[in-house]
Amino acid sequence: WKLYAANPVSALFIWEGGLAIYGGVIGAVAGAALYARFSKTPMWPLADLGGLGLLIGQGIGRWGNFVNREAHGGVTGGLLRMGLVEGGQVVYYHPTFLYESVWNALGFVLLHFFSKKHRRYDGEIFTMYIAWYGLGRAWIEGLRTDSLYLFGTGLRVSQLLAILSCLIAVGFLIWNLYIRPKDPGGMYVNRRGEKRAL
Repeated sequence: WKLYAANPVSALFIWEGGLAIYGGVIGAVAGAALYARFSKTPMWPLADLGGLGLLIGQGIGRWGNFVNREAHGGVTGGLLRMGLVEGGQVVYYHPTFLYESVWNALGFVLLHFFSKKHRRYDGEIFTMYIAWYGLGRAWIEGLRTDSLYLFGTGLRVSQLLAILSCLIAVGFLIWNLYIRPKDPGGMYVNRRGEKRAL
């Protein structure tokens, strides 16, 4: 807060650095919602496509952390360690960018195949994306050494957001699948198919 107290609007100056994935996803959802409204396209089928695209984008984008030598984990002697030269010596770290990249790629494959035969309602894939990403990020963030902490506490901001988003998404999934189940016939793709058949 000290960085932005004098000029809160400067928190939006992403060209000065600091855009986290959460801000990017919120911005993408806001942009998609505007597009859906003005094009008269249903938002949730659009979000389902976007969730799959986000997993691909995040999986590829994490390799920028490797190029920049940033966002790695703590020192490790594990099999998947990444060596960085520091002070003339090689120090081995957890390649958290790799962990997240593989997690996102796996999520994309699983959600892609799930969406083909098992999807029951519009928005389900996007909700599963939020749950999947939150679960992985909660674990991976715990390994990183560059986390932001919440008001000087030992709580990592990204880890807390990941846990909350995962729990909320799982709650929505349970609600829509078991408490108030949806009829798959109501999905946009099925309604469009019925109109074409007529």
